[in-house]
Amino acid sequence: MRLVFWAGFWAFLLDQASKYVMLHVLSLSQISGIDVFPPLLQFRYGENRGINFGLFGDAPDVMRWVLVVFSILVVLGVLWWIRRFQDNRWMTMSAGFLIGGALGNVVDRIAYGFVVDFLNMSCCGINNPYVFNIADIFIFAGAIGLILFEGRDRGKNAA
Repeated sequence: MRLVFWAGFWAFLLDQASKYVMLHVLSLSQISGIDVFPPLLQFRYGENRGINFGLFGDAPDVMRWVLVVFSILVVLGVLWWIRRFQDNRWMTMSAGFLIGGALGNVVDRIAYGFVVDFLNMSCCGINNPYVFNIADIFIFAGAIGLILFEGRDRGKNAA
């Protein structure tokens, strides 16, 4: 469980540090955007009050607290579930990434009332209108890792 903690800690810290830089150092909320390596990487300020792709973004404020509670329940569920895979390094690291990212977005919802998003990536003539953050990357990577590595050690243990 130590690896879950450290993977989650670093995911959370990277997410919160990146948001601090975007909001308080670069003042992204006041300038709207910075072209870093257009169109592949751009910083565009976004406030996500809903879930993925802004779904339920116009819901009443109570939805923010529903999402906070739901995220915490997911974190607790992943912690309970990952205990079975303590000997699988990739599974525990993936769980930590997912947990750290989820908690990063929970902190945003509590502190700001929305999730701070700032990354925008487009390519190959496709203009992506959506923004995301480092926490979203860790959540996605963690979920994919949990799926990909779930059965990896089973063959060894069964023999």
